[in-house]
Order: sequence, then C-alpha cells, then structure tokens
Amino acid sequence: MKRYVSLKTIGFGFLGGLALALTGVSPSFAADRLNLRLGPFEQSIAVSDLERFAKTGEVPSTLQLYSAVLTPEFRRALTSRLELDPNLGTQIVEDLLKSPSGQQVLNSIRQAAPELSLETLQAGFWLAARQANGLDAIAVIKAIPQESVTIDVTQALGIASQLNLSYWKTQGIRSLLERSLDAGNSQFRASFDPSIAGKQSVQEDSLLFVDTARNRRLPVDFYWSAANPQAPLVVITPGFEANRKFLAYLARHLASQGLTVAAIEHPFLAQPGLLSSLNPDRLIPASEFIDRPRDIQFLLDEFAKLNQQPGALQGKLNTQQVSVIGHSLGGYEALALAGAELRFDELREFCRTSGLLDRVPADWLQCAATERPENRLSLRDPRVVQAIALNPAIGQIFGKSGLKSVATPTLILTSTDDTLAPAFTQQLQPFLQLPTPKYLLTAIGTTHLSVSDPGNFSGAVAQGTLVKERRGQEVEPLRRLLQGVSLAFIKQATPEAQTYRPFLSPEYARSLSKPDLPLRLNTELPANLTRWLSLATMF
Repeated sequence: MKRYVSLKTIGFGFLGGLALALTGVSPSFAADRLNLRLGPFEQSIAVSDLERFAKTGEVPSTLQLYSAVLTPEFRRALTSRLELDPNLGTQIVEDLLKSPSGQQVLNSIRQAAPELSLETLQAGFWLAARQANGLDAIAVIKAIPQESVTIDVTQALGIASQLNLSYWKTQGIRSLLERSLDAGNSQFRASFDPSIAGKQSVQEDSLLFVDTARNRRLPVDFYWSAANPQAPLVVITPGFEANRKFLAYLARHLASQGLTVAAIEHPFLAQPGLLSSLNPDRLIPASEFIDRPRDIQFLLDEFAKLNQQPGALQGKLNTQQVSVIGHSLGGYEALALAGAELRFDELREFCRTSGLLDRVPADWLQCAATERPENRLSLRDPRVVQAIALNPAIGQIFGKSGLKSVATPTLILTSTDDTLAPAFTQQLQPFLQLPTPKYLLTAIGTTHLSVSDPGNFSGAVAQGTLVKERRGQEVEPLRRLLQGVSLAFIKQATPEAQTYRPFLSPEYARSLSKPDLPLRLNTELPANLTRWLSLATMF
C-alpha cells in the first residue's frame, strides 16, 4: 500500500515540527511517494529522495523546485533524533500522548493536517515508538497509517516554531519524574511550618542606585524587620522582561522570618517587538550577560556602605553572607555569582551549529552572548554563599562542565511544563554537573511563570507560549513550598541549620503536593533518570 503526503503552500516547516516527536517504523509501512504542492504546482517524488537529502545534504533533481526551503536548518530538523531507552520508549510516548500538553500538540498538528484523525496521529506515534529506539521526522511519514496526508504548511510553520526537542523530552519523562522522585507514603511531621509568615512586622522601602561608570540605573526594593544582622542578606533578581516585584510575596515571607531582602531590577534593554523577530538570538545585548551579575556586585558594594550609615537599614545588610535567588535569566546570574564558569567558546559552537528548531527560548537569549570576546570567564563573588535558581536559563552558556565550578550550596527549581526554559536541557541535565550540596525542587505540571507573584507580574514573555502559563491560585502549593524550602535552605548558613534541615526533605515537599500538582524535592536523581538524561541526547 502506498501512502502520499501532500504539502500545501511553500515549505517543509511541519516536517521540522514532526522531528520533535515522531519516528520511523519498519520498511513494510514505508510510503514510496510524496505528492508535493507548491501553489498551483504539484509534483510527485520518491520518499527516498527526501531521505537522501536528509542524510547527505544533496538536493536530488526531483527536489530542485523546493531548493529554496531545503536549508541546512531544515535538514537538521529532518535528522534530529530523540533517543529512547528501549525499555521505556513505548511507555514514555504513551504517557506523552495522554498528557494535556501532548493532547494540545496533537490538536495543533491536526489544524495543519486536517485530514488526520486524532486516532491516526496517535497510532503513528505509537507505531514509531514501538518499532524503533528513537524518534525522527522522516520515519514518521512512514508510520502514520493513512494513504495520503495533506499538510497546510502555513499553519504548520507556526506550530513548528513553538516546538523544541528539549520540551518534548521533558514531557516524555513527566510521569517518570513523578514516579521516580516520589518519596513514598511516609508522613511528614514538624513542630512548626516554615511556609507560614513569621511573627516579624515587615517594613518596605525603595531606593535607586546608579552605577555611573557603566550608566546603569538600578532600582531596589528592601524588605526587612527586626533582622538579625548576622543572618544572610537575600538578593532577589528577576528574569528577562520581569521587574523587581516578580517575587514580592517571597521577599515579604523571608523578611517576616527576620531576614533582610533586596529585590533588584536590571535596566530593560530589549527592543519592542523582538520576541516575534526573525532574529530571536538578538533579544538583548551580549553585554547583559556580564552586566547583570556585575549589577549585583555593584549593589553589594553599595549595600556595605549603606550598612554603616545611620538609617533604617543600618546593621541589617550582611554583605559578607549573601544568598542570591534568581528566576530564569536571574537564575543564570545566581549560578554565575556562585562560581559557574562562563564558556563562551562552547556557546558559540552550539549557536553556530544548531538550528532554530534545536533551540528553546532560553537558548535564543543566550546566543546573543556569542558576541562576547572572551572564551572562558568567571564572575564568582565570594560574598555569595548560597544560590537559588528558579527555572534557570542555563542552556549552553556554562558548557559541558562549567557548573562543576560552583562553589556554594545550590537549589534548583524545575517545572515540567516550562516551554521557555524546558527542564530537560535547562535544569535536569545541568543538575547532574553541580557539586554537592545541591537540591532539586521538581513541580509536575507547572510552567515558567508559576512561581511569580500573582498580582505583580505582566509581560510579553507570558504570551504566545506553546502551553498556557499556569499561575495564580491553582499553583499556590508550589509558592508555599518555595517559601518553606527557601527559608530552610538559607537557614543552612546559620546556627539554626539543624532546626530547618527536615524541611529540605522529599517528605516535606510531598506533604504540600496535590493530586494535580505533584511536588518533589531531591538531592540526587535516581539511576533510571540519570540513564535517561544520558541516552536522550539529540544527535
């Protein structure tokens, strides 16, 4: 039986989207011919011709009409492969198809390929996973059990632009994460709850600091109480497009427990409209990857002076013992200040050889840094004694081993439905590099902005993602857990470390979980997850 794929309008963008999740099956299911349409033109070609292009880069004579869209990036989309553990592959794909995100992407594919039924698509996925140990685009054409498929590439290009291997790798192991990181049924008991506001009355104030040497204006919100001057100073730094109010609820919580918190805001230098730009690798200037960590270093110098001056904050700014909490791009800052080595040489190679579909939005941001002249750089600040990175945009900027240089205890938050900084490449694989002590907080089903203050964040970054951002009341348990775990983590640098250590346990995280919001806390990944992270690498 022959099956045909008809491409309506210009391009092969949808095939690139399929590269993210679908793979081949045995030759008995293979289509012999493809029927390609280009406006009023229609041409039938052999599937083997497209395969030859994918493998060699050579454009056969039958494909010359389409040479304008047969780019190296498109070829990478055809050959990009999601490796699967043979023992888990079928189960991972089944879990993916059952997930809300999997259902959403299947429905999106059907908009671009309206002749495909949901059952037919699901069958193609399942056959692909069953008969191969990996997923790629060419073979899915062979796997879909239908004689002909019509694809509207105008719709498909929009879908493909939002899909990426890293996100779907994470989705594929979502249920595996939940099961493997489960703490079991043991009950958690404690004499107090660190997620509840403390007894201290919180005071707030705002100051503006100006670094004239670099022409940087840095607004800072301070939160403090009758703070112990020996307690660590907490600095909160937001991500791309976010302001200093992004984690205001967390700042108030920590201040109510006797800590002094400074929430900073970096100059916003992105140009309007660049989120939809054809050149997303230029969202911010390359200098920002150095300037942002140095903003914090500059402020610590200023805080040290302020600590000695008469006023409400005198004696409350312990700049020799600083805990940095950063979200997204701010998470990168926290890790850089904690000692992670920046490896621009490795980042340049990744950005040079990877295609747009190989990258996630966090990679787009980081590829702007390739214009930096350095190959290796350390921004380690010894005043930073702890780092909390929430949904950090880690990507490739620390290379394959730059995170091994981190010199402080580290806490990482990862969210399984994060499309902007997907867990697989941005947190899970990097977590393996980090030295101990380290903690991984995993929130099953949450998104990039789930930890944000419900009343204090708005930005274009929240628009147009593949999945709807899950925020507000429905993810309140995550914010509550973050309050308790952050306090317990920071207290590890104080004489109260032992009192708060029980709250850095899997049992504590599980005690705040909900059936639709599983929460996990671990100090290491189980062997099966470590194996998967090693196997599921894009080639």
